[in-house]
This record gives sequence, C-alpha cells and structure tokens, in this order.
Amino acid sequence: MAAGRRAPPEPGGGPVLLQGVFGAGAAPGGAPCALALTATELRVRRAGGCSPRGSSPDASLRLADCVGSDAFPAAAAAAAFSLVLYPLRGPRWAAPSRQRVERVFRVSLGPDADTNLRVAQAWSRRIRQLALPALPRRHGDSYGVLPRPCRALVLLNPQSGAGRALEDFQAVAQPMLAEADIATTVFITERPHHAHEKVRDEDLSQWDTLVIMSGDGLLHEVVNGLMERPDWADAMKKPLCILPGGSGNALAASINYYAGNDHVAKKKLLTNCTFILCKGLHTEMDLVSLSTASGKRLFSFLGFGWGFISDVDIDSEKYRCLGNARFTVGTLQCLAKLRVYQGRLSYLPIVPEQDTLPAPGDPPAPVPDGQAGCTAPPALPADSLLVPLSQPVPEHWTVVPEEEFVTVYAIYQSHLGTNLLMAPAAQLHDGCIHLFYLKAGISRVALLRIFLAMAKGTHLDLNCPHLCYVPVRAFRLEPRVASGIMTVDGEALACEPVQGQVHSRLCRIVCGS
Repeated sequence: MAAGRRAPPEPGGGPVLLQGVFGAGAAPGGAPCALALTATELRVRRAGGCSPRGSSPDASLRLADCVGSDAFPAAAAAAAFSLVLYPLRGPRWAAPSRQRVERVFRVSLGPDADTNLRVAQAWSRRIRQLALPALPRRHGDSYGVLPRPCRALVLLNPQSGAGRALEDFQAVAQPMLAEADIATTVFITERPHHAHEKVRDEDLSQWDTLVIMSGDGLLHEVVNGLMERPDWADAMKKPLCILPGGSGNALAASINYYAGNDHVAKKKLLTNCTFILCKGLHTEMDLVSLSTASGKRLFSFLGFGWGFISDVDIDSEKYRCLGNARFTVGTLQCLAKLRVYQGRLSYLPIVPEQDTLPAPGDPPAPVPDGQAGCTAPPALPADSLLVPLSQPVPEHWTVVPEEEFVTVYAIYQSHLGTNLLMAPAAQLHDGCIHLFYLKAGISRVALLRIFLAMAKGTHLDLNCPHLCYVPVRAFRLEPRVASGIMTVDGEALACEPVQGQVHSRLCRIVCGS
C-alpha cells in the first residue's frame, strides 16, 4: 500500500493508518513482515499467509513505549526505518522496568533508492507523530509536550550521590535522549550555588527544558535561581525535569510513582525517569514559599523538616559514598541517640470551603512603572495566608497543644526518599502541604516500625497515637531554642522560626501520563 494512504478498519481494532510488506532488518534476505500501523501500535505479522486474517499479530509494538524512529538508506538501493522502544519487562517476582528494544524494517519496493527512502521516511515520521503522548483532558489541568527536536540544558553535579552521576548520565540517559531527538548540553557544577547562578543569569530562550541530573538539592538551587530572575514568571514556565543522580532522589521517585510505575531504584529508576523525559509530557507543580525569622525567603518543591528526619538527612552526609544506604545507617544512629525538640507548631488546615476559593498566591498583574508602554518586573507571589512572624498566627489557625516533638515534616510530594512513600495521596498540584509530626514519648521500636511501614506507604495504618497527619495550606514552626537541624528540600537551614504557604501551579515539571 502506498505510504500515507488510509486503509479500511481492521476487524477487532482501530483503523490502519499505514500498511505494507517489508523485510525484517536492514540487510537483504530478512524474512518478509506484514506491517499495520494504527494510532496506538505497530502490528507485525509473518508475511505469506502464515497468520490468518484477524488473528493475533506475531508482535504488537506499543507506540506508548516508543521514544524514537529513524529512516536511512540501506544496501542495494533499499532503505530502512527503525523503532526504538522501552517496554516494561521483568520477571514476575520483581518490579518491571524499562528495557530497550529496537526493530528495523527494510524497504525495497522498487529499484529507485529515492522512492524507497521516501517510503521509509513516511513511516518513520508517522511513527514519531503517533508516539507523542496525548494531552490528558482533566478539568483545571494544563499539559504540554516538549517539541521535537528538543534542546535540553542538563545541570549535573558530579559529586552527588555516590559520585556516579556523570557516568550514569552518559551510560543510561544520554543515549536514550539522542534516540528521542533530544539534544543535550551538559553543564557540570563545580561548587555550591553554581547551578543557582547559571539559571539566574542564563538566556533561557535557547533551551526547551532544564534537566537536573543530581539529587533534590540541585533542583532546589535551580528553582530559587529562576525565582530571582526579573522575568521569573516567564522563566518558571520552562519545563523542569529531574533525573535521579543523588542519594535520596525523592522527586524522581515521586514522578515515577505518579506515572503509575512500580517502585524501582538506582539505574532502573534513572531509566524510567529518562523515558518520561523522552516522551516529553509536562504539567504544573506547586511550590511552597518559606519565610524565616532572619528575613530569608525560599521556594521549596519537596518539603521542610525539623528534628529526627532532618537529623538523619544531614548527619548521614558523611556516608554519601554508600548511596541510598546512607539513610539506613543514619536512621540507626539517630535512633540510638533519639532527641526531643521543643517548639510551637501552628497550621491552617484545609477545609471544604477553601477548595472553592481561587488558588492562593497567584502572581499579581504587572504594575506600571510610570513610563508609557513599560511595566515593572512582576512582583513575586504574595504570601497572602501568612502574617509576619513577629505577630501571633490568625485566630482561625490551629495551634498544636503539644510542644515537644521528635520530628516535624511538611511534604508536598509523595516520596521523602527513593524508599520512603510518606504521602501516598500527594499530587503535583493538589494545593496541599501534607504535614506530619511525631509527638514526644514515642519509643524507638515504634519509631522504627513507622519508618519500615513508610517503605510501602502504610505508616498511617499503624494508628500510632504519637504520629499525626493533617493536610494544610500553610504552617508555622517556632522552635523554643535554636537546637536541632532544619532542612528544606534536603538542604540544611539555620534553626529559627519559619513559616510557609503553598502556591498552586507555580512551575512546570516533566511528568508521566
């Protein structure tokens, strides 16, 4: 059938968009295959009547698994086209992971090399078009797809995790991105805040996406660097992507979870996240604005913590060479010297009436600066739910009666780490801070049980009287003394009064469908 001509519907399936008989592989002599391309798959049957009409194909290649296709000349005036797919595969006793599959088909319909190449190009072009993800249609959601070809700036910290980020990127991610027609420029960070300065000052128009290959701390730098730009409102529309190259990799694990994938770690998680980038779907993500008593204002995408969890995160830095296992060692050490922290915790709970209100913190319209035809840079989103830290919280807030805690953690994503599913109900833009706190008096055994259950997200099912969870819009934490470690997105923060509120859909993130 001529390339590009629509065929009649196939029994039991969608309409066939292209069909033809081609050889298997690029070399002459490959077994002939009858191909039928639909909107969702490429059906492959052995040609020559071996498979009765309407029977199951010998292979059904799902275009949802396809990241790229190419056409190229072949020997003897022929041409060929290829598909590269990453289907989920694996033994029944283990979580499936993305594994590379490449299929090549030879086009030799005639002696004219140009005609054969045009047919191969038509098939390849149509496959690439159909492999792009459909935009989900859900009320209030805003989805987009990265263009093809795509230009990506990769910000990579070679010291993150066990120090293998650059090696893993070159071995796993970069070849996949090339197959998906995503050209990468790698920027190696050399010092703290290097990525912050880079994105703050960079001409972002030359990039379609910013890719962070590191732990969560480097993305924290990028987010806050973007928010310092005069054109922050436009800069935050640039889709961000996280590839796991650190120890905790909480956002990468969350993105993998939101995509409906089973729990995986290490290179399997990197492969899954790179596949998500290859497909290119992106949507909005909430950020939380944090203000401290010393006058700092930070924007956070993952979480804020104080006490036990933050102690584990920072104290285990010395075991970075162990990768994710550093947190296991750190947890055992912090359990042995379990501490209690004194302070006041307050929050604004989510109530049904609030869900009908406009999303808090939407950017205000630019204010004229007095010159005709000019506007001042847009102001940063106002923390409309907060009052100054020097004032008491509003009366409609809740003040926790207890003032002795083992830990306080406000998280906005599902995962606290690769193996810690802390907030299973969290979503990228749910307008919610998931606030957890552990009251003093919990035993070491009960605390360990909670963290073991958190691996599967079942810690709340334990009904531990010391563990409290509440979804909130805003919170305030006031330590009685400056003791203990505070963290934001896994990075250390001076221990002082801090408060924060969620700002809905403030940036964009590459995600799964």
